[in-house]
Amino acid sequence: MHHTLYDGRRIAFRYTHGIGPALVFLPGYMSDMAGSKATALFAEAQERGRACLLLDYSGCGQSDGAFVDGMLSRWRDEVLALIASYVSGPVLLVGSSMGGWLMLLVAEHLKHRLAGMIGIAPAPDFTRWGYSEAQRESLAAGETIYEPNPYGPEPTPTYPEFFADAECHLRLGRAINITCPVRLIHGKADADVPFEISLRVQAALRSDDVQVTLIEDGDHRLSRDSDIATLKAIVAEFYG
Repeated sequence: MHHTLYDGRRIAFRYTHGIGPALVFLPGYMSDMAGSKATALFAEAQERGRACLLLDYSGCGQSDGAFVDGMLSRWRDEVLALIASYVSGPVLLVGSSMGGWLMLLVAEHLKHRLAGMIGIAPAPDFTRWGYSEAQRESLAAGETIYEPNPYGPEPTPTYPEFFADAECHLRLGRAINITCPVRLIHGKADADVPFEISLRVQAALRSDDVQVTLIEDGDHRLSRDSDIATLKAIVAEFYG
């Protein structure tokens, strides 16, 4: 299915009606709703009669647009538009990697509706800690940078427009005014996002109910059967 935004952009999504808070899954950078974690959670939601929303950001997957135009502000607004159009009642946000950064930005607009948040190797502020000073200078000067992609043959681009927008959405340098229950899952063998980032998120959140699960041999993707079983168990906590 597709949802058409005010400017004609068509955003691909899947939604299943059900009970309890609606789980909204936010994929990572250059990822989409066809990933193993998203599809596993959607299938379980269907089996258990829970509400669940998956989506592809513009420029990703089956949605309209070019990835070069993607940025956190745009993707945040797309997520909020779909929630406003299809989800009633409480929302459980689940964000993977960059989706964990986006999760915080979306949550700031849904405070009274938040049932909780689950971050999977969340990567807020990765434009600060994930790049060298030389890379940041190149991006600030309007250049695109490319990095090796461990998950595919083409290098991963970061565009200066994404970088400039991301600099407006840094969250780890101050208190994050979100008070709902939060669960963070991170692999200690994560080569892309250091597990210490989850500990920084935990420290910044104003919630008094934040738990971090560290998986000793877990990598960044956390997509093994055992990892997904851990994720499902954490999701189940929000459905009593």
